[in-house]
Amino acid sequence: MVIADNRLIIKTVQTMNQHLPGKRRKLTELLKEEKPGVRGKDSTFYIIDKVELDLISNVLPRYLWDRLRLPILIEMAPQYGSGTARIRGEAECVVVNKLLETKRGDEKFMLIYMPEVRILRRKLPTTTQYAFVTSLR
Repeated sequence: MVIADNRLIIKTVQTMNQHLPGKRRKLTELLKEEKPGVRGKDSTFYIIDKVELDLISNVLPRYLWDRLRLPILIEMAPQYGSGTARIRGEAECVVVNKLLETKRGDEKFMLIYMPEVRILRRKLPTTTQYAFVTSLR
């Protein structure tokens, strides 16, 4: 029964994440494109706003441009508690810390809270996406 329940949970989370890109793209690639965007696992093409790319390139040191993968994933997981999300990646954490005017987390991982998630999504609606994560250990 537990195995069947776990499979159902896994399938549900996969369905909730169909909007995520099959492959996240480098900031340097997207800046060169006339109509930047990413293709989701559901085959939908998600357009990325050039104004957001300019904002990100202004707050992120140039040496990190090639390391930033977009969209930035805001990972929602029950193990972080209600209203808490995780951001992963060195360049991603630099961008989020600068835009939220915080100094939180280490170089590759940080937790943010729902009021901050709302601010981040308002500033970067097309360059951030929610990802739903679960651990069945």
